[in-house]
Amino acid sequence: MKIIVLLITLLFSVWSAPFQSDPFPIGSRLPNAALKMKDISGKLISLSDLKTNNGLLVIFGSNNCPYMVKTRQRIKDIAAYGLKKNIGVVILNSNEGTRINDDSYQAMQQYGAANGYKWPYALDSNNELADAFGASRTPECYLFNGKGILVYHGAIDDSPVDETKILRRHLSEAMNEMLSGKDILIKESRSIGCSIERKN
Repeated sequence: MKIIVLLITLLFSVWSAPFQSDPFPIGSRLPNAALKMKDISGKLISLSDLKTNNGLLVIFGSNNCPYMVKTRQRIKDIAAYGLKKNIGVVILNSNEGTRINDDSYQAMQQYGAANGYKWPYALDSNNELADAFGASRTPECYLFNGKGILVYHGAIDDSPVDETKILRRHLSEAMNEMLSGKDILIKESRSIGCSIERKN
């Protein structure tokens, strides 16, 4: 009898549990596009300012995450590739929880200069864009087409820890497919990184 009651309880909990959908699925429109953010250059920019007719690449990043360090060159390479393809590029720092030290605005400026960023590295105050995107880690990439529609979300490639084991470069492939008018073969991949440090 106890087993039957337990089974009924478990079944009810499954039926009554809320459906957990993707907070920002493929096909979503670019959110909060007019929100102004402070770039390390001192300028105020928005996603709509940066999006081109070819699209927009948004990468959530940070200064000291070990996964950012492991993929530092790959992030620079894919950002440069995006610019070469006339795709807008921005890296957003949403780490409000570490804003007074590791991810301060001054630290962002130093990091961007040290890494030769030729694209905006902007401060996402109060995690507004991270929350709108449903972003949870760094690095985490979102690619939008020229109409501002999300076509790819996830990692740069399939081996964030060990560059020598890369079999497929998901993000550059998605860019090429998008620009050629093809359907994106792999629209989502698992991004591995550090948690975005939201303010408590």
